[in-house]
Amino acid sequence: MKVAATGVAVVLALGGCAAVGGAVVGEGAADESRVQIECGAGAVAGSGSSAQASVVNTWIKVYQAACGEATVGYDSVGSGAGVAAFLAGKADFAGSDSPLSAAEQQRATERCHGVPAVHLPMVVGPVALAYNVAGVSELRLRPATIARIFAGTITVWNDPVIVAENPGSTLPATRIQTVHRADSSGTTDNFTAFLAAAAGKDWRYGRGGKWLAPGGTAARGSNRVATAIARADGAIGYVERSYATFHHLGAARVGNSSGEFVALTDDAVATTVAGAGNDDLRLGIDYATASAGAYPIVLVTYEIICGSGHQPDRLGVLKGFLGYTASADGQRDAAGAGYVPLPEEVRAQVATAAAALT
Repeated sequence: MKVAATGVAVVLALGGCAAVGGAVVGEGAADESRVQIECGAGAVAGSGSSAQASVVNTWIKVYQAACGEATVGYDSVGSGAGVAAFLAGKADFAGSDSPLSAAEQQRATERCHGVPAVHLPMVVGPVALAYNVAGVSELRLRPATIARIFAGTITVWNDPVIVAENPGSTLPATRIQTVHRADSSGTTDNFTAFLAAAAGKDWRYGRGGKWLAPGGTAARGSNRVATAIARADGAIGYVERSYATFHHLGAARVGNSSGEFVALTDDAVATTVAGAGNDDLRLGIDYATASAGAYPIVLVTYEIICGSGHQPDRLGVLKGFLGYTASADGQRDAAGAGYVPLPEEVRAQVATAAAALT
């Protein structure tokens, strides 16, 4: 496997900065030398989560700029479709915002010729409760209120429940328009997991990748959800934060189980991830967290891949690409694209697991 050092500037997918030498820098900043990247020769393809698509596209640009004989493709079709493509042998790896179920894990072992699939948590993407309500620059919502909004039992923005949670704000009588994912989605799975854990009896539709609550507008993929919210006054939906930022949408402060309304910041997300359980690199997010300053709606996207058995012409590219994404440079590039870097302890474990692929 060849090793390349790159100082190539890459324009981030959702920002105006450039990733140079593994660090995000603004205009006029000095270039830095990027850490060496291991280069394979060949083509590999991933498929799945749209929540991570922005940073994956950034990673691909950086890796391919350093490694001229490598090609990495990524099809942003949603977590459910990505996992299906991986299980059918049509993708080398799947991007999924949720770990495989027990049944999927069994099928993955068969697909990997008797070797279990490996989960590599690679992207921390907070889920924004994105809204577009004319005249409202700040919004605070408790989990039970969010559940009632998406269940269709709170239908206008000046409902007394919402007014009580936003003292001093003037809320319009605009009708609420909820937007949810039409496709099987890890973002939906994480959002409904939050509602199931934190909203109690106000959420009766369980957890899962498919949206089951009645009403609302359905859109395929994160970008279309964000676009639908941006086009409709009174709209609210759930998307990975970078999509809300790109479309200039407000993000509500979300109540956690301590009663605190927490803004979506990197520190608030890091507090939640730091408290996650770690079962063989599958991170257990506490959606009902009561930790001070913890933002409760956080998703972790995994790159799911066979632990061994890769063809030689693909192994080098897979190890090189995933090794870069799990590196400190790769995670800094993720931060530049609007995501939150992995905690260092987790990042080091993921890098070790990526290096162990055979």
